Amino acid sequence: MPSSTSSSDAMTAAMAAVVAPDAAAIADGAAFERPGFVRQTASDRPGVAQPVPVRDIPVQPWGPILLAALVMTALLLGGWEAYWRAFGATPGYRNSNGAWAEQRRRIDSGEGGRTVLIGSSRVLFDVQLPVWERITGERPIQLAMEGTSPVPVLEDLAADPNFTGRLLVGVAPDIFFTGFAYRGDIVPFYHQEGPSKRSGHWLSRHLLEPLFAFDDPDFALGTVVRRQAWPPRPGLEDHVSVRKLMVMQEPDRNAHMWRKLETDPAYRALARSIWAQRFNGPPPHGLDTPQKLQAAIDTQIARAATAIATLRARGVQVLFVRPPSTGPYYAFEQRVLPRARTWDVLLQRTGAPGIHFEDYPQLQGYTQPEWSHLSASEAIRFTNALVPIIRREYWRKPKPVVDTIPADDISAPR
Repeated sequence: MPSSTSSSDAMTAAMAAVVAPDAAAIADGAAFERPGFVRQTASDRPGVAQPVPVRDIPVQPWGPILLAALVMTALLLGGWEAYWRAFGATPGYRNSNGAWAEQRRRIDSGEGGRTVLIGSSRVLFDVQLPVWERITGERPIQLAMEGTSPVPVLEDLAADPNFTGRLLVGVAPDIFFTGFAYRGDIVPFYHQEGPSKRSGHWLSRHLLEPLFAFDDPDFALGTVVRRQAWPPRPGLEDHVSVRKLMVMQEPDRNAHMWRKLETDPAYRALARSIWAQRFNGPPPHGLDTPQKLQAAIDTQIARAATAIATLRARGVQVLFVRPPSTGPYYAFEQRVLPRARTWDVLLQRTGAPGIHFEDYPQLQGYTQPEWSHLSASEAIRFTNALVPIIRREYWRKPKPVVDTIPADDISAPR
């Protein structure tokens, strides 16, 4: 009787005869053809190196295919553009890091003696460069950035010996005294910007931004998808991000509030509800106790004082400006960051003068659709009131031009 070992060997040999092809079959590729498979794989060729796959390109009408793809792309882009134009958007310049760096570069390219504006969105929206230029004969360099404390920019200018002009520092209490920096990468971006980023900004500014309304971060497809009414997920905070508020229609970053906030009650209510999240929600991480908040206030004031001492030693005139706010936003600022603990201490410790809207009747009573920024037309009127105060009371080297101009005498932002 054969042993179990002999039976196993016989079975193995039989299976090998079925599975393993001969060398000739392997060589001519006739073995292991499996219907439905495009090409053989390494498992089909045991013991044989996997060849580089070769796939024939089928003959197709490539010209018409390319034309159809281009037409479809144009139709989709045109539809996306039409949708946002119907929503109220218009072409304008993007408030990109490249745009900010382009203006910052002017200081190091021979314009260091000019007036520079820094701050957050209230200076960016509310101070109109054409009005300032008409009154003083000089168009300032606009370096304010939305949602971002001006303290890092203040320190950067203090460290730059090329800057010898005048400096207006806007103070929005909940941004300045907490050190909040939504766009906190702008200063590092400027110092690290290379030729590729500069050329990308140039191409965008000349070929995209002035032509297409959809070229705005708020209208990006990914952004639109994320803010849809998806089912809530347990454990995640239901927070709505700030929507588009600004239009920038001049390449030197002169900006104003988007008129949709004035004309569309639903959009205005949305903007107010987004601010209300800040008023009614929990304090930000790191500022959730009175002690932590006070430490942040002290830190920001100390940083500002150090930078201003350096600037004033170089002959730079520095002026703080507290633009107006109203309604629940103003009430929130008064409750959390009252003037006596913030603004008054800032002026005392820095030794710099300041203009607070509460102290001047001509800086009060403006229309602020979402409580924080002036409407486009009111920004013209506000600048027309602010600049003469600055010239008369603080910067005593005015140029021989008129003090005020009627609001309709300049090209109002569109």
